[in-house]
Amino acid sequence: MVHQQPAVGTVTTVTGRGPDVAERVVAAAFELFAADGYEATTVEDITQRAGVARRTFFRYFRSKEDVIFPDHEKLLAVAVAHLATSGQSEPVAAVCEATSTVFAHYVATPERSVERYRLTGQVPALRSREIASVHAYHRAFTRYLTARFAEDVEAQAAALQAEVAAGAVIAAHNQVLREWLRGGGHGRSTQALDAAFDYVVATFERSRRPAGQRARSRETVVVVVSSEESASELADRIRRLT
Repeated sequence: MVHQQPAVGTVTTVTGRGPDVAERVVAAAFELFAADGYEATTVEDITQRAGVARRTFFRYFRSKEDVIFPDHEKLLAVAVAHLATSGQSEPVAAVCEATSTVFAHYVATPERSVERYRLTGQVPALRSREIASVHAYHRAFTRYLTARFAEDVEAQAAALQAEVAAGAVIAAHNQVLREWLRGGGHGRSTQALDAAFDYVVATFERSRRPAGQRARSRETVVVVVSSEESASELADRIRRLT
């Protein structure tokens, strides 16, 4: 089906509300960004292409930049809500699961996600906006992990561990997402993310284990048994070695 553009200078006013109107605006914006470039495209161009009034545009979006990005405020709220229901799940694993909800949003619209990635690589203002959204996730995850880790260690150590763990989860997510985007939105993205998160969880669990416990877990005790040694004597000797 060929999209029929409104005649130049004509705006078909759409006063209804709903995701279909917002989606129409986003689709029109991405079409124009691809054809004319981000900088050359104005809000007026977008509203005309979408067939909506200017006031309708600003009902859904605060600026042209907002059309580019997914609604990170809502995505973050979903991730934080997931953490609130994680119960006593291993804390880093819970953050990984919450981050997966953000990843799923990108994967659900591969063509748009790839185009967004291309634009953020070209426009410094968009790149700065993306970095700011990453910081928002990092702060939220750090708060959650600090509270969870404080159950086991003192506050200063909990804060440090939380900062590092939150950064590791986000770095793993972003690495897999970048590779998927560079591949044009193709490939086994979910499996790659699961593998990356498994690595983060396993690595962090090892790093949080007490040093003495880590050392003991790597020790192998070899005992030479004398045929004249009783079972109780052997047990006593093993206990002294360990």
